[in-house]
Amino acid sequence: MVRMTVPTRRLWSIAALLLASVATPSHALDPVTTPRLYVLDCGTMMIRDMALFSDTGKYDGQTGSVVDPCFLVQHPRGLLLWDAGLGDAFVGHDVPANADGVAIHVERPLQQQLAELGVTPSDVTYMAFSHFHRDHTGNANAFTHSTWILNQTELTWALSTPTPRIVDPETISGYRTARTLMIDGDHDVFGDGLVRILKTPGHTPGHQVLLLKLVRTGSVLLSGDLYHLRTDRPSRSGGGAQLMVVNVSRADTLASMDRVEGLIRNLHARLIVQHDPSDYRELPKPPHYLD
Repeated sequence: MVRMTVPTRRLWSIAALLLASVATPSHALDPVTTPRLYVLDCGTMMIRDMALFSDTGKYDGQTGSVVDPCFLVQHPRGLLLWDAGLGDAFVGHDVPANADGVAIHVERPLQQQLAELGVTPSDVTYMAFSHFHRDHTGNANAFTHSTWILNQTELTWALSTPTPRIVDPETISGYRTARTLMIDGDHDVFGDGLVRILKTPGHTPGHQVLLLKLVRTGSVLLSGDLYHLRTDRPSRSGGGAQLMVVNVSRADTLASMDRVEGLIRNLHARLIVQHDPSDYRELPKPPHYLD
């Protein structure tokens, strides 16, 4: 999304105080035989001018907001955290609009939300990312006891010099000490076809989406930043897709959209546009889940 600057030492001090008083679990995850998807609140961004979200001028001059959820996938063989949000360091410290006109707000610590489900960071088996923009990596370093599933192309790009726009390498520095599993294409997380990371480059060089097969809901696709809003999707009437101005490759993004739209049609999949506020409102919130 957009670059944010914060007084890091002060914010982490605030976060430490908050996390020291994390609530005791009000629920505990029951053992499962099939996957469940929990949706967690990892922040909101208020946008003064949505022009950043379309390179064709569709949103120019419009104000708006986007949500920034994280997703916990419970599988019989472990837990996967997909994306790490803006960061618990922002709780209690709203950041006013920056040079891109983006203000941020994080209501509740991710670790507190996990604790209410009976989950600690060390319980998370795998940590994976749609991509390495700052609003998807904020809490990553809290999960160094997990195995990080990393796209090699994305990691190489994020650590390149000069630092790519909207990337904060410090938020992913934990990869140096965490167990890592390097991938450079599609990946079956638990080995049974139910939770798959799919390569969809374009927004960033190693961008990915997550495909779940749930018993009652059916196939579910988590979009990462392939789309930011429902209105970004190509319409059946022939309207073109909307691409963010900062996408690294327009051609690759369009090809990835074509792949995902084909999966949606062929699998009758439900697409969850991760940043879209209306999509987020329609999703169950913990302790409820999709299964």
